[in-house]
Amino acid sequence: MKKLEPEITLPARRRKWISHDALWGMIFVAPFVATAAVFLIFPMGYSFYLSLRETTLYSSWFDQFGDMRYVGAANYTGLLSDPVFWYSLLATLFYAIIVIPAGLAASLALALLLSAKMPGYKSLRTAFFLPHVFDVFVVGLIWLLLYNPQGPFAFIFRILGVDWFTKNGFIDNPITILPGIGFAMILKGMGFGMVLFLTALNNIPESIFEAAEIDGAGRCQKLWRVTIPLLRPMILFLIVTGLAGVLNAFSEFYAMTRAGGGPAFSFFGHTVQSARVTGFELYRLFDESFYGRAAAMSFMLLAIGLSITWINFRVLGKDNQSL
Repeated sequence: MKKLEPEITLPARRRKWISHDALWGMIFVAPFVATAAVFLIFPMGYSFYLSLRETTLYSSWFDQFGDMRYVGAANYTGLLSDPVFWYSLLATLFYAIIVIPAGLAASLALALLLSAKMPGYKSLRTAFFLPHVFDVFVVGLIWLLLYNPQGPFAFIFRILGVDWFTKNGFIDNPITILPGIGFAMILKGMGFGMVLFLTALNNIPESIFEAAEIDGAGRCQKLWRVTIPLLRPMILFLIVTGLAGVLNAFSEFYAMTRAGGGPAFSFFGHTVQSARVTGFELYRLFDESFYGRAAAMSFMLLAIGLSITWINFRVLGKDNQSL
């Protein structure tokens, strides 16, 4: 009698194919996971290891259990009691208030202006985007020359009869240094935001604006009630990336202050440099071999950045399920 072979049921076949697909998926994902583990996960873990230890110029980074002394949370508490750290946070906050909203407004204004396809709009788009591809250090040096007491800006203000800040220039004045650097970075980065806003504007169906016109909406009402709400995901993206850029801003301050951090003044009885934002303060800590404190500061900035980003997602992203 012939022995009947058992039938392969559909669920068994499915299980076989799922297992096969999962295997191939793991093979294709493995290079990315390995790269992330080597260049992202391990550096973050080692930075946290450093943040719990006291390091000096003579500490060996490779003898992990030798020269470095475990101090627990002392690096974190030391930063919280350091007035220079608090000033760097306040300076960064002030710089962010200058750069992010003004940069968004300038980028959106350019996008709305050049979306009308006026004569020569392609050349204008290229001209406004071109500064974004320049190196920040080079742009900073150019603006340092423009802000010089003998430069064109000071000359124009002297003609207008304003000579209050032309004696030392914009950069050597603790009141004008952060707005001056912020203005330079706004002009450099608004071309990038313009391109993103133009892409988002082109994706808005024209029928929405036609329906708004039928309902009697004017130009300003279409801007505030239709265009800006539909651009909310792009606004959120630019705010988050702008925040990351502000927290890590260093090259423009290093170039425009000639690596000095700007003019000094007194802050609650401590001498601080007016342009020493968080990115510059991190550089100072590494330059002076306080690696453990610098690592602790980087994690504190990470927590601040994630908190502000979460608030932005809650406020701007609540009606956008695609984010």
